Amino acid sequence: MKLVISEQSVVDLCAKQLTNLLVFDEEKEMDSLKKAIEQALGKVERNFSQNNIKYYSEDNIPIFNIYNSDHYAVFLYYLSNTLWKVGNPYFLADRVYYLNKIMHSVDLFYEVDLPDYFVLSHPVGSVLGRGNYSNYFFFGQNCTVGGNKGFSPTFKEKVAMLSGAKVVGDTYIGKNCILSANAYIKDAIIPDNSIVFGSSPNLVIKNKPKNYFEAYFSNLFHNF
Repeated sequence: MKLVISEQSVVDLCAKQLTNLLVFDEEKEMDSLKKAIEQALGKVERNFSQNNIKYYSEDNIPIFNIYNSDHYAVFLYYLSNTLWKVGNPYFLADRVYYLNKIMHSVDLFYEVDLPDYFVLSHPVGSVLGRGNYSNYFFFGQNCTVGGNKGFSPTFKEKVAMLSGAKVVGDTYIGKNCILSANAYIKDAIIPDNSIVFGSSPNLVIKNKPKNYFEAYFSNLFHNF
């Protein structure tokens, strides 16, 4: 993967941002940060390798541009998630998660397991809570995923949440689904190969052939 700045510069930048905006103990936490960044960059590379949007590769090689806010939001999510999984004792995961919220106005909690292959686009105002996510997941701005009465949504492969879409509660979204702008889906079952409009319980669900969705998602992902 191509890096616009060196890996060491990424480490230095993260440390400086944490120091300036929150708190960072370089003596105690720098080693943990370096190790987690190395792992997070590997996850970014795997993710971006399947991303078909033009800003994510050069000459068919994935590129991580620290100055592209969508790139950096994905990276900070992976960094906080990695720190949480290794059990960082100084709660550095909390601060990296908070840094992502401060810088990008997106809520991607580190305990939420997003899939290996997902794409976000201008995700300002989006909150992705606990749920079962599958590969080739897309979301834009002001999207919400949340629980209801102890239940969380399930998403199968190739689901797109367009601007303002909301999915909550005991909801199942099948394969090859597009949730239209401002759709509100609560405690519902959405079959495969569907476009969803409106609000629960009065949803409008339109079925489309599988090749319609293959064409749609091929603009977002490689090799799905």
